[in-house]
Amino acid sequence: MTGPRRSALTAVAVLAGAAAVVGGWTLAAPPDATRPVPAAATASHALPQVTERLFRWTEVDYRSTEAQRRYAVACMARHGFRYEPPAPPLPGTGGDQRPQPFGQESAAPPAETPPPAEKPPAPGSAETGKAYGLALFGDQKKRVTAKGTRGMKVSRPGDGCLAEGETKVLGDGRMRWLQVRIMLFEAQEQARADLEKDPEFRALNGRWRACMDEAGFVGKTDPARLLGALRTEAARHADASLTADLRCKESTGYLPTAYARLAAVQQRWLDGHPDVDRDWKALLRRQDEATRDVPVPKA
Repeated sequence: MTGPRRSALTAVAVLAGAAAVVGGWTLAAPPDATRPVPAAATASHALPQVTERLFRWTEVDYRSTEAQRRYAVACMARHGFRYEPPAPPLPGTGGDQRPQPFGQESAAPPAETPPPAEKPPAPGSAETGKAYGLALFGDQKKRVTAKGTRGMKVSRPGDGCLAEGETKVLGDGRMRWLQVRIMLFEAQEQARADLEKDPEFRALNGRWRACMDEAGFVGKTDPARLLGALRTEAARHADASLTADLRCKESTGYLPTAYARLAAVQQRWLDGHPDVDRDWKALLRRQDEATRDVPVPKA
């Protein structure tokens, strides 16, 4: 996956399903513009299958995360500590968290809501003490590790209140859930790389490059690299090539075709790993059943 802010999932983010946003920006049109920049280069599209499993944020995702949070809070209270992690975002509010592997998709600024952050503990408070860390994170020597198939490893507490919260929701499937998410992340990265070999996608990039050449931006290889080379918002606002990019995406039907080809590659991976998809669905059902009594606030 590529973009100006790559969706490089860290250990915690893989478990939580979080990801950085790769959004569009309001772009200044070049002086010789003869028609307006499209507000969006394509109609809204469904996420490819693997990406959808990683980045969706539904009521079940909310309830599972909120239940784990509440269990951890109660566990810490039993140890005599006050633990106040932020509540998870409401279901249906995570749309801007999805990756955009083909560069910008809209000239409109993203309606991005940053994830809530925990307040740093005050110096000298109980939260900075060894006992607090042991209660929350457990014994560091008892951490458990899940591995993917392409070398990625993620460790989690083996005991402590965070582990207790996860276990109450996922039971003995806790580590398999983490492993499945790691494997899906690896699959997403591999699928994006494999897409570069797809003849239809390569032809699509050729049409996009020809359009960009005609617009006066010679030598641009693909939309993701175009956006990724501009690392600041000021640079993106000032670079007219991004305006041409949106126009070329619109005229070539770039995004619908690119997403369709990516979906085909991701589906092939899922077809080749039926155990991963089977366990993902089963563990999602387990979370649903275990957290049905968790209320969901109205947005």
